[in-house]
Amino acid sequence: MSRRRRRPLDDPRTVTRIVYALVAFCTLALLADLLYVKHPHFTVEKWPAFYALYGFTGSVALVLAAKGLRRFLMRDEDYYEPPERDRDDD
Repeated sequence: MSRRRRRPLDDPRTVTRIVYALVAFCTLALLADLLYVKHPHFTVEKWPAFYALYGFTGSVALVLAAKGLRRFLMRDEDYYEPPERDRDDD
């Protein structure tokens, strides 16, 4: 009987810690955005957390666009395999 080796991400506690660390890092980055003087070219760039919101919106738009394109680009599971010939034809 072979036992599968446990990996670090198999433990739910590890995944929870990673999520909390990511939230903490994003919060610190957002707070750091409020502490420095910006020299924007456009008025919208003066908004607090503008680049975080812009990046998040762009990421969501890419995911939704990819889901829409999937309908047109999806192929059958055996699309790249050559069709099997019947043994009777040989």
